[in-house]
Amino acid sequence: MPQSPRRPALTALALALALGACGTDLTNPASGGASAADGQAALKGSLVAVGKAIFHDQNLSLNRNQACVSCHDPAWGFSSPESRINANGAVMPGSVRERFGSRRPPSAAYATMSPIISYNAEDGTYVGGNFWDGRATGERLGIPAAEQALAPFVNPVEQALPDPACAVFRASRGTYGGLYRNAFGTAVDQIAFPRNTDGLCAVEGSTIALSAPDRALMLLEYDKMGRAIASFEHSPEVNQFSSKYDAVLAGQTTFTPLEASGFAMFNTRANCSACHPSAGPKALFTDFTYDNIGVPANPKNPITRTNPLFRDLGVGGFFNQPGEWGKMKVPTLRNLDKRARPGLAKSFMHNGAFKSLDEVVHFYNTRDVLPACETTPSPVFGVNCWPAPEVTENVNTDELGDLGLTPDQELAVVAFLRTLNDGWVAGQP
Repeated sequence: MPQSPRRPALTALALALALGACGTDLTNPASGGASAADGQAALKGSLVAVGKAIFHDQNLSLNRNQACVSCHDPAWGFSSPESRINANGAVMPGSVRERFGSRRPPSAAYATMSPIISYNAEDGTYVGGNFWDGRATGERLGIPAAEQALAPFVNPVEQALPDPACAVFRASRGTYGGLYRNAFGTAVDQIAFPRNTDGLCAVEGSTIALSAPDRALMLLEYDKMGRAIASFEHSPEVNQFSSKYDAVLAGQTTFTPLEASGFAMFNTRANCSACHPSAGPKALFTDFTYDNIGVPANPKNPITRTNPLFRDLGVGGFFNQPGEWGKMKVPTLRNLDKRARPGLAKSFMHNGAFKSLDEVVHFYNTRDVLPACETTPSPVFGVNCWPAPEVTENVNTDELGDLGLTPDQELAVVAFLRTLNDGWVAGQP
C-alpha cells in the first residue's frame, strides 16, 4: 500500500496560543510589589497548586465519591485506572455508580497542548479542541483543556453536581480554601450562597438560588477553577516528557534493535506518523485532527448493551455534520500502554473496543484484508475477521487498513509504542 502524504503539522502560532493560555495571567490579579516575572511565576504556582487540589477532590461530586483523578490516574498515564472495567466495557461509572457514559476516558496528559478548534478545509478535518468529539472547543475560555475540565462536574453520568455553584461552594470551603483564595482572590466570599447550599448539592435536580449578580460572579469563579485545573494539567507533573523515547533523543540511552525497527516502521510503511507526528524533542504524537478509522462497536460498552444500534458520531455529531460522522479526536500516543503494574488491563480507542497494542496495530494493518466477522463462519475477532465499523460513513481508507506489515513488523511497532510511556529511568530496558 503506498504511503499517504504526511498531514501538515500544527502551526507554531496555534501551538503557542494553546500553551500561552496556561502560562499567562489567567485571573487578572492586580500587579505590584514583586517584579512582573516574579508575580507571574507566583501566580502560575498558585494556580497549579489549587488546580491539583481540585483535580483530586472527591467532594466535587454528587455523592462525594468521584474526582477528576478517578478517571485520569497518573499511574495509568492519566487515564482509566480500573483494570476490570478496561477489560470489559471500558467506560467508567459516575458518582451515581449505576450510570455510565459511552466513551473511555482519554488521557489528561498532554491535553493542554491542543489548540482552539478550527476547520482545515485543505485536509477536510477539524483541528484542536478536547474530548473525543471536540465539544470543549476552547472558544470561550481560550484553551480547550480549561473548558473540558469544567464539564464533568455537572455531567449526570460523571460527577453529577446539580449546579456549577456546588463546585464553587465546596471547593472554596474545602480543606484547600487557603490555596483557593491565594490563587483566585476573595471575590468568592462576596457570593451570598443559601444556608442550605451544601444539602442542596447532594440532591439531583437542585438549583442554588443566587441573585443574578451573584450567579454571574459564581460563574467567573467556576471558570477560574477550569483554568486552574488546566494549569495543573499543563505542569511537568502531568506533561512529563520522561519516556524512553525522550531519553533516546537526549542521548541518555538507545533503542533496542526491535524498538529501532519499530520507530523506522512507524515513520514509513506503517504510516503512523501521518496522524501521530514524531518529529523532534517533545513530539506530542498527535496532529489534533479527527478521523474515523473504522473502529467496531464494543459489545461490552454499557451504551451498546443498552442500545445495540447505538452509533457514536463523534465530532460530526457535535457539529451536526454528516460529512464528519464517526470522526474522533486523534489522541496522543504518549503513555498509550502505561499502567500501574504489568498484567492489568487497558483499553484502546474511544469505546474501548481493543484490549492490547498488538490488537490495535494488527487492526491498522489488516482491517481491509480480513473479511467481515458478520459473514465469517466461526468468527474470531482480529484473527480471521474484523467486525464492521461502528460508523460506516467517512472511514479513512487512505492511511490504514492494508499496510502489508509482517507479524514481526507489527511486533516492532508495538515495541516502539511502549517506549512512549513516561517514567523511564536509567537501567530499565
